[in-house]
Amino acid sequence: MVDALGVAVVGFGWMGRVHTQAYARVRHHYPDLPLRPELVTVADEVPGRAEEAAARHGFAAATGDWREVAADPRVRAVSITAPNFLHREIGVAMAGAGKHIWIEKPVGLGAADARAVADAVAGAGVQGAVGFNYRNAPAVEAARDLIAAGEIGAVTHVRVRLFSDYAAHPEGALTWRYERRRGGSGVLGDLASHGADLARYLLGDIVSLTADTAVFLPERARPAGATAGHSRATGGEPGPVENEDYVSCLLRFASGARGVLEACRVSVGEQNTYGFEAHGTKGAVFWDFRRMGELRVSRGTAYQDQPVSTVYVGPGHGEFGAFQPGAANAMGYDDLKVIEAYRFLRSVADGTPCGATLADAVRAAEVLDAMTRSAASGAWIAVPTR
Repeated sequence: MVDALGVAVVGFGWMGRVHTQAYARVRHHYPDLPLRPELVTVADEVPGRAEEAAARHGFAAATGDWREVAADPRVRAVSITAPNFLHREIGVAMAGAGKHIWIEKPVGLGAADARAVADAVAGAGVQGAVGFNYRNAPAVEAARDLIAAGEIGAVTHVRVRLFSDYAAHPEGALTWRYERRRGGSGVLGDLASHGADLARYLLGDIVSLTADTAVFLPERARPAGATAGHSRATGGEPGPVENEDYVSCLLRFASGARGVLEACRVSVGEQNTYGFEAHGTKGAVFWDFRRMGELRVSRGTAYQDQPVSTVYVGPGHGEFGAFQPGAANAMGYDDLKVIEAYRFLRSVADGTPCGATLADAVRAAEVLDAMTRSAASGAWIAVPTR
């Protein structure tokens, strides 16, 4: 028996489209999923955007007011892909209306916002999933299993990097992303949130850190109208960039391991250079998002001059088998969101969390808040642990 599940998407920029396409594909890859998502409503405040999305993707209705989604009894689950400053208000309202929520990271402007949404979800007894998509890569799951099995010994140190050029052009428009009030902590929320989640996912709790941040392009032109993605603006009134272009951070883990996390949104020559290198007492494991299906692994007993091998993930790793029949067949970014959609819907079907949860969002947000305090004070900052 397959039950229909009415879903809505709130905020239809690029990420709203990705969520919508994941709903459309999820049962192709997971035919045994006992829920069938039905696209009920798309909401976006930009005039005409919701209507265009409904016509293109098959939503039954479109609206400019997300509150209509909260009041609609046909909607049982909601993707929240609106800008960061709206996450808390929409997330709390949707949970309060009894809707399951799949919300994009960083879940608001700080840990207080993430906790408010997490508390609302817990209080309403609904399920909540968070868009930490990189942990869904089968190679990342394979690396986690390898580390947990002691294949590289006790982990001594890890480096997590997230470099991109999406904000490198000096004509990039001064959108909400660059405002403290609406975008929050800049590259910390955009990219370092993924880094904090990956570090915790691989190695466990971060207990303290020290960070440095910088703004390298301090002024941008204001856009003349509505924007989507990372558009450009020329000739507009200039305004200040209020949040961070760059962060570097030293990490200490509860295990005793050390780490480095570095993220930048203005790295000329870098396109989605995301990944990690984890070193242990007997070996190492390396992952680069741009070669998503590969792990480079060093393990054995040589210690010195020990070789590194390339391992291609296959059907035995993570969710790979839902997409490809044999190792070394390529997967893509959108596939990671299909995995995320499956785990969200699995949570709804089973009534128990599956995949990244709002508790994970709170922990990542606490790491980001500690980075912000450390950058301001120059001190080591303790990160709450549970």
